Parts: sequence; structure tokens; C-alpha cells
Amino acid sequence: MDSITSKAAAVGKLLEQLQRNLSPQARILRDEPLARRTTWRVGGPADLWVEPADEADLGWVVRLCREMQVPLLVIGRGSNLLVHDAGFRGVVVALSQDKWQHVKVWGNRLDCGAGARLKAVALAARDAGLSGLEFLEGIPGSVGGALRMNAGAMGSSMFDVVETVRFMDADGRVEDWPAERMDARYRACEGLKGRIALAAVLRGQPAPREQIQERMRLYSERRWATQPAAPSAGCVFKNPPGMPAGMLLDRLGCKGWREGGARVSSEHANFIVTEPGATAADVMRLIRRLQEHVRLQCGVELEPEVLMVGEEGPWEACWSAS
Repeated sequence: MDSITSKAAAVGKLLEQLQRNLSPQARILRDEPLARRTTWRVGGPADLWVEPADEADLGWVVRLCREMQVPLLVIGRGSNLLVHDAGFRGVVVALSQDKWQHVKVWGNRLDCGAGARLKAVALAARDAGLSGLEFLEGIPGSVGGALRMNAGAMGSSMFDVVETVRFMDADGRVEDWPAERMDARYRACEGLKGRIALAAVLRGQPAPREQIQERMRLYSERRWATQPAAPSAGCVFKNPPGMPAGMLLDRLGCKGWREGGARVSSEHANFIVTEPGATAADVMRLIRRLQEHVRLQCGVELEPEVLMVGEEGPWEACWSAS
């Protein structure tokens, strides 16, 4: 049996096991194109795409993948994610069903499912008269992705407002940890490595709704004045010490650089935008070209903020940034 036939048989066996053990509400798709699931709109198919209905379903997926040694990737809204053109050889999980979408306000806190959109969280906080979460409105992602990447904007980061995180480990066990135990850092959360965020409790501060709405309006204006409307994955590189990555790339004349259908945005040099027909390989070539240019010109190593997954990379159970 050749390797292609062997892989197909393994996927078929895994599919059979999932169909047998997951609830009727769970959704399973084979060879699902990930280009339509990511904001860059590039990338090949996942062997299996799974939308678990609840924690019990997710636990089955996690344990089965571990038992069968199948790579597992959990994604949110698909921003901050670059998928190889050959696709993902394994299971991609999306917490997109109703169980994972809740945003419930109680007092000064919001109980949010990992699949809830950050914009929905910001609007719920506004409507409840809770300030401090306005920056989430413009991040095109989900709570789970924002937790894993400690996503931020407008000078604030996700773990500035997190009280507790609920997650599942590689054995399917569920725990709740306080934010300080999660070891959140700049654009990273060590506590979620190899774990899957399920929900979080966020906190706000009481403030007049009008003030919150005005701050959200100002953030939105600033964002649209400085960021591209074309398909992108948000900022590509983490900021190195001393200068924002976008400013560094701008000063080095990188705006407008192109590889195939991928181009450095003319609005913000830390954004790579894609055009129809672009490939993940185009994006990757441009990322590497920018890294090499900055290394040669400044001696600075630009570290990608985006998560790169596919046939070339290692695997772990993880959230993409959104």
C-alpha cells in the first residue's frame, strides 16, 4: 500500500470513529477547503473539519486524535493564520456551534464562549455599561484565538481584562485557571500551549454607555485610517524592541513589495494583503523576503505573529489568533 492510499485509509478510519462517537448535532466535513475559512483566503484543504456540539464532543475528538496520533488544529475566525497550499493533514476543529458562542453579563463580568466574536463581546460590554473592552471591537477574531495569542489593539491586550480561563488539555480534561496562572505574554499565552480554550470570564469597569460608544467610534476611525480593507491576517510580525514592525518596514521602503498575489499593504507595512489567485506560497515568500531584508539592513530578526500550519510544520492542539 503506497503512502497516499495509507493516509486515505487512516482518514477514513478516523472519520468512521468520529461519526460513531460524536453527537448527532456535531458536524463533520471531509477535504474542507481552508481558504474559505481564513481571512487571507489562501490554503489547501483539511483532511477532516469538525464542529463539536459541546465539551463532550470535543473531548472525544481530542482523545481520538491523540490515540490515533493524528494532528489536531483548533481555529477561530481564521485570522492570524497561514495554511499551506497542500492543506492540513489531520483534523481541524472549529468551535462555531451555539454552545461556544455565548456572551453573558453578570455584574461587572462577562462569561464568554471561546467561539464568541470579539466584536460581540465589545458590544455586549457597551450595552451593559462596562468599559475597558472597547479595543476588542476591531479585532476580527474570536475569544479563543484572542486568548491563545493574547491579542491586542489600541494599547490594550486580551489578558488585561481576563479573570479566568476554562480549557481542555490533551487528555480531554477540563480545568478553570485564574488569569495570572496562564502566563500570558506579548502575543502569546504559555498556559494554552497544547491546550484548547473553551471559555473565559472577562471584567469591565462601569462607565456611561455614551463614553464607551465614543471611544469605540474613535478606535474604529483610527483603524480604518491606518489599516487595509483588502484580505489580510492582521499584523504579520511581532514588534521588535525599540520600534513597531510596521514603522521599521515602512522606513525600509517595503510598502508595495509583492510576491505573486501577495503584497505589502500601502496603508500599513506590517500587513500583507492578498489578491484573487494568491497562494500561501506567495505569502510565505514575501514573509521570508521581508525578514531577510530587515536582517541585512538592521540586524533585526522579525518574528512572525501569524501561525503557519500545513505539511511543512510541526503540530500541536492550538488556536489560531482568531
